[in-house]
Amino acid sequence: ISYDASGNPVAVATGTDGQVLTSTGAGSPPAFEALPAGGITHFDQWRLTSEFDGGGEITSNLEQVDNTGVGLLGSAMTQSSGIFTFPVTGLWLITYNISYRAASDGSVKYAGGFIKTTTNNSTYSDPSGGYNSIIDGGGENTYANSHFRYIFDVTNVSNDKVKFAVSTQQAGSTVQANTDTTYTGFTFLRLSDT
Repeated sequence: ISYDASGNPVAVATGTDGQVLTSTGAGSPPAFEALPAGGITHFDQWRLTSEFDGGGEITSNLEQVDNTGVGLLGSAMTQSSGIFTFPVTGLWLITYNISYRAASDGSVKYAGGFIKTTTNNSTYSDPSGGYNSIIDGGGENTYANSHFRYIFDVTNVSNDKVKFAVSTQQAGSTVQANTDTTYTGFTFLRLSDT
C-alpha cells in the first residue's frame, strides 16, 4: 500500500506467485522479492534384496524401495554394480543401515560396514563406518544393527559416486535382506545446493 502526504492510502501493490513481502527499511515502502532458491528437492530409498554371509562390497541384488506409499522426490539415484550415481549436484545426506544375524553356535566379534565415496570416479575413501559385535545366542540366533551417515558435497555427478561395504569377522554372520522389508538399505536426501 502506498500513501500520500496526508497518510491516505492511494495504491495497493500485489506480488506474484513465488514472491514474499519484505521490509526495505524505516520510512520506505515494502517490496516484493522472490523466495530463496534451494531446499530439499530429491529423496530416494534403496535396499538389498538377497541375504549373504561374510563381508565385502555390496554389488548386486539392489532395488529401489517400491512398497505402497513409498516416498520419492525428484530424479532417482541410479546404480551399476553397487556404485551409485547422483542425479544432480548438491549437498547430499547419505544413510546406510545394515542388519546382521548370527548363527546360534557362536558369537561374532565384529560386524560392521562403510560408506565409501570417490570424487574422481576411481579412488574410494571410507568417510563413515564402524562395527558392532554379536554375542553367542546360547542356541538361538542373535541380531545386531549398524547405522551410518555422511553428508557428501557432490559437485560433479560424473566423478562423485558412492558405494557400500560390509566388514565382518567371520562368514557366520549373515547380512539380512528382503524384497518387501528394508533390513539393509540406503537413503539419499539432497539437502541444498553445493
